[in-house]
Amino acid sequence: MLVPVETRSVSPVFVGRKSESETLASLLEAADAGTPQAAVLGGEAGVGKTRLLEEFLARAAGAGALTAVGAGVELGADGLPFAPVAALLRSLHRQVGDELVEAAGERRAELARLLPELGEPSGAAPVDGDALDRARLFELLTRLLERLAQHRTLVLVFEDLHWADRSTRELLAYYVRSVRAARLLVLVSYRTDDLHRRHPLRPFLAELDRLRTVHRIELGRLSGQEVAAQMAGILGGPAEADRARSVFQRTEGNPFFVEELTAGGPPYGDLPETLRDLLLVRVEALDEPVQDVLRAVAEGGSSVEHELIARVAGLPEQELLAALRVAVGARLLVATEDGDGYRFRHALTREAVADDLLPGERARLNRRYAQALEAEPELVPADELPTRLASHWYHAGDRARALPAVLAAAVAAGRRFANAEQLRLLERAIELWDAVGEEARAGLRPAQPIWGYPASGAGGPVGWADLMAEAAIAATLAGEEERAMALCRRALREVDPAERPLHAAWFWAQRAGMAGRLMGGDGWAELRRAQELLRGLPPSEVHARVLALEAAMRSKQGPDPEVLEVAERAVELARLVGATGTELYARYTLATLQADAGDSAGGVERMTAVLETVLRRGEVALLGRCLVNLGAVLLDSGQFERALEQIAESVELADRYGLVETISWLRANEAFALTMLGRWPEAEAALELATRHASNAHNRQVSRVLTGLLAVLRGDLALAEAQAGAALARAEGMATPDLFHWELSRLRVDLAVARGRPLEAREILRSSLPLVSYFGSSLLAWGLAFAVATAEAEGRGLPGSAEGRAAAIGEIRALARRLPRDLPIREAFGALVNVQLARAEGRDTPDQWAEAVAALTPFELPYHLAEARYGWGEALLAGGDPDGRRQAAEQLGAARELVERLGAAPLGERVARLAQRARLDLTAEPEARPEPKAQPFGLTRRERDVLELVAAGRSNRQIAEELYMSPKTASVHVSRILAKLEVTTRGEAAAVAHRLRLVPLA
Repeated sequence: MLVPVETRSVSPVFVGRKSESETLASLLEAADAGTPQAAVLGGEAGVGKTRLLEEFLARAAGAGALTAVGAGVELGADGLPFAPVAALLRSLHRQVGDELVEAAGERRAELARLLPELGEPSGAAPVDGDALDRARLFELLTRLLERLAQHRTLVLVFEDLHWADRSTRELLAYYVRSVRAARLLVLVSYRTDDLHRRHPLRPFLAELDRLRTVHRIELGRLSGQEVAAQMAGILGGPAEADRARSVFQRTEGNPFFVEELTAGGPPYGDLPETLRDLLLVRVEALDEPVQDVLRAVAEGGSSVEHELIARVAGLPEQELLAALRVAVGARLLVATEDGDGYRFRHALTREAVADDLLPGERARLNRRYAQALEAEPELVPADELPTRLASHWYHAGDRARALPAVLAAAVAAGRRFANAEQLRLLERAIELWDAVGEEARAGLRPAQPIWGYPASGAGGPVGWADLMAEAAIAATLAGEEERAMALCRRALREVDPAERPLHAAWFWAQRAGMAGRLMGGDGWAELRRAQELLRGLPPSEVHARVLALEAAMRSKQGPDPEVLEVAERAVELARLVGATGTELYARYTLATLQADAGDSAGGVERMTAVLETVLRRGEVALLGRCLVNLGAVLLDSGQFERALEQIAESVELADRYGLVETISWLRANEAFALTMLGRWPEAEAALELATRHASNAHNRQVSRVLTGLLAVLRGDLALAEAQAGAALARAEGMATPDLFHWELSRLRVDLAVARGRPLEAREILRSSLPLVSYFGSSLLAWGLAFAVATAEAEGRGLPGSAEGRAAAIGEIRALARRLPRDLPIREAFGALVNVQLARAEGRDTPDQWAEAVAALTPFELPYHLAEARYGWGEALLAGGDPDGRRQAAEQLGAARELVERLGAAPLGERVARLAQRARLDLTAEPEARPEPKAQPFGLTRRERDVLELVAAGRSNRQIAEELYMSPKTASVHVSRILAKLEVTTRGEAAAVAHRLRLVPLA
């Protein structure tokens, strides 16, 4: 019989944490009332996160709640997909048994991917349907938890989220966003000191911070008094003041270190100087057999099953039990929740013990673990076996055994829809490939099916090119396109195109599709290379995919007959070779071209039909494109509100299906729509989300440009210039998509207008036009046309602007003639650009502006309406008649109301300056406004004569000679004119005179 071991080193008294405990209690109360709650608990290692949660869970369970805990598992780069989720489900299954099975209902076979106890997992390994299957899994899990929480509150704890895999984080985010009414409380803990700048948990936490339903709890260190109270609990009485002070100074209030120092030796003497020494001091005081067992447990992972430890330690049962009892009694190990294994009481101790192993010791222990798992796979849960086996063989240094294990784990990760973890495993397999001989590679698993990829041979082992293709697809699904591009480049360096033309063509096609999104070119060179490799070969799915990709890329040139013919041939070829996914891809291109041709209703109908088929079939490779382009077509046709509804639905779908990059595109489109509709605070929020989800260069730059455009409208020119400069520096020397050029050029032109630099705006337009092959997204092109037209109109009369104006206006008109006007929104922008160009020439009329306002009004675009009403008011004032002044006051008053509501400071200043010069009081009621004067701005006939000569560049002496007055009298007239026009220089007066046609045209 074992002698009982002293166990007072753990703090028997729960010290402090009153505020945090009250917060958790209030969250539980709200969950009890039916409002789901979530909280994130952060703190450094050893600060007491687990202890706080244990105390709270005990109280919650005592109050009738059902509680379960799952923890992230640290297994290095390979990760353990959904480990915390599987642990939670396993705990719930132990507690409620059949109730969990009943709650899973008919879909229990799908949930068995995470909890094998529910039965045999359904379905084969997903390929392109990964994200769709994962979304279904997320939804099933959420509904399962809601059913379990129907009759009592359910409290779920995810510990050590800093070690959790990406799929677990995405599931948590989905849960927090989707659950609206349930007796559920989810608590998450993580180490703040483990979050380096690029830690993947950082963006996840930032996303949660935006949700009002998520509470953040930061756990700080204990005070000196609390440390003394903790020590008293451990020692069974108050500690000596000097010792308590010393412990507090050394530990700085970290409760775990307080425990270690308090129980780490005699009350006086040298304290360990290093953290590792501190953590190992009690380990090294134990007998060698106990230390050996601790080393074995440390290398086994976050927790290890008892029977597995027995196989690895190699000790007789009684000796093993004796060693474990000592380790547990010393508070170094604790039993796992299921009572079937052990884990270190604190992860820091496990890390210190593992780090203290010699390389040979580590390899030997990992080999023992791997051999034990291969001999008896039932020793660990079936869902954890592939990843743990792969990790142990890898760290054992046995590459020949590690490679097949890693490949098997990658398949398992894919079946569990953990794309990011699958990518890391496949990259590890690539690392191991060259170190393994041909004989060992001959026994590897077959290649996984991939959309459009030519299989290496039925049932044959996976080849190196197949492995690269699997990794490239996993990277794309995980939203890591830059990594996917690098993998394709590497594959093409190794694949001999003469021997394997189909495989090489597939990689070139992958590169072509990603080039534009990564701002690495337009993709045509890559596509041509793929086509060359396929020339003369029998039709295949690769042929169909390359042809469909060509049609999609050509669609940027517009719906001309040649493009339509290519898309139709792609549909026919896809049907011929049985490539259903490729057929849907090509059909979507045809629908987009139909919408571009002006039949937006028919195009949207066909696009929606393809999208529904894609969703039904689980063709995730097509889903992102379908979601983004449908919203974009609605925007371009002027259906802004409908587009926002579609984008909201698409964001939910993309979020559920893990399409990170798609969310960035959608949020950018949402920001554009909200900006057009004048909902600028919402647009800023959408841009923040677009930037957060952007993982490729193109999306990051689009978010920059849209942020800059909004800043110009608000008058924050410093921010706008910073965004424009950063985007321009990234785009210089790179072939970027046409739409990006439109957006960037528009931002630069708007900045030039705001700075009063019309000549710069001209140069921007001239440098941009050669970069654009087609004006597909016509609304962006019309926006640029209006911006440069405004630059000419606002710059009229400024020094140096007259020269070249006629040519510049001609270029803008030529651009406008190339843009489509086959939809009401396009016709409205065409009218706006036409009248602005007429204004730049000094020949616009109130009727033209009235037509532009009438055309814009149905679309409720407040900023553009304000611009049009400003122009209308200016034209009315130029007429000089009293009724025109009254109407001008109405138009400028309406423009003023719009810009004030928007916060469009620069346009508001222009409206105010025009009203002041015309002596119009825009704040007064129409009937209370002062009687109009006979002349605009109150100028007398003589002053208008002087102004005409000032506008012609005459000096005071020349004016005096021409008008038969003294130079002094001419000077007085000029001073009065400047005051009435509210300007400070003769040049500004000339500019106003030309723009408002106060003087005859030259």
